[in-house]
Amino acid sequence: MNHDYFLYLLRSKGGTALYIGVTNDLERRLWDHRNPEAASFTAKYHCVNLVYYEHFADVNAALAREKQLKGWTRKKKNALVERVNPRWHDLSSELFGGDP
Repeated sequence: MNHDYFLYLLRSKGGTALYIGVTNDLERRLWDHRNPEAASFTAKYHCVNLVYYEHFADVNAALAREKQLKGWTRKKKNALVERVNPRWHDLSSELFGGDP
């Protein structure tokens, strides 16, 4: 059984939109966002750059954190990202050695 869960934030290519999600397979989920089959928020706004993530062993903790962040202002979300990723780099290449 997989006990790895990730809360993640994707940023649009233009930097105007943020997407927050939870998954148990971050690499596969990034691939899904980058290769959408249907109309979705991430497809519409081209949210494909992984700019922040947190790891959890418990899905309920990950979902609670997602709910918490979704209630935050954009300014507070930006500050969270900038603490660990001040240049807003796409972190996927560091995690997976290239695009997932």
